Amino acid sequence: MKACIYNKYGPPNVVSIGKIEQPIPTENQVLVKVFASTVNRTDAGFRSAEYVISRLFSGLFYPKNKVLGSEFSGEIVAKGKNVIDFEIGDKVFGFDDKNFGSHAEFKTIDATECIAKIPQDIDLEEAAAIYEGSHYALCDIRAAKVERGQKVLVNGATGAIGSAAVQLLRYFGAEVTAVCDTKNISLVESLGANEVLDYTKVDFTQLKQEFDFVFDAVGKSSFSKCKKILKPNGIYISTELGTKGSNVYLALFTPWFSRKKVLFPIPYSNKEDILFLKKLVEEGHFKPVIDRTYKMDDIVEAYEYIETGMKTGNVILRIG
Repeated sequence: MKACIYNKYGPPNVVSIGKIEQPIPTENQVLVKVFASTVNRTDAGFRSAEYVISRLFSGLFYPKNKVLGSEFSGEIVAKGKNVIDFEIGDKVFGFDDKNFGSHAEFKTIDATECIAKIPQDIDLEEAAAIYEGSHYALCDIRAAKVERGQKVLVNGATGAIGSAAVQLLRYFGAEVTAVCDTKNISLVESLGANEVLDYTKVDFTQLKQEFDFVFDAVGKSSFSKCKKILKPNGIYISTELGTKGSNVYLALFTPWFSRKKVLFPIPYSNKEDILFLKKLVEEGHFKPVIDRTYKMDDIVEAYEYIETGMKTGNVILRIG
């Protein structure tokens, strides 16, 4: 089968199109003919191994899994004998950041893992972008224990994580102040933000108001700069490690020595969350934002684009 393959860590051009053997589902797996995937920060991070710690999972010197792609949508074309929740022909979407493999024409995944039938009234291309950004946002929102009526600031409200965070926070009843660039103000307003700030005109770290939770969905701020806009028991979370891993260390120490604290939740994926997000899509509470779509042969260009840091929402990779 055709796949986007990388045999070493590095920049986008280490990925090329090639042929590999089509996987065969085990007795507990389904085989998905992939229609679409996304190219996202998770994929790019494992490909570049910029954070050396990722190599503990992907391979110390060379990648163990030669095909990236954590998100997918497609059709089940075969299944193992123990699979009862899916049938051949089912249209599905899912997420797999353990084995990856969605940047290929076919993918196997255990039926009990993070896979579900696509929501009603949504196409396969959009379904491919439901989970990755939103599950990171959901993990951090839960860690912060956001309650109805709390004031939350989201920096980077136009990325896959940030655009999902705005919608999820509004669903949970928070008052959201979102930070984005000039051209995306209308988009972020449409996602439900109560207030939208243009970062080219306003430095949100200098605001006079205080927030229960500051969520940096692009990792471009710091706890020290945001501390002054946190309420006495406020929480700061960034999606990045911070300078020299500072957010990890602060997450260990601030809960003991400061009322204002940093959290660094470890994201996880499960069946319950994908079904929850499917429900939100069907009820109109959440809609993934799509920036642009690339063909499979243009995978290097797709990576180069997302690494500009200028994407809005999700970048789709059309496989089928």
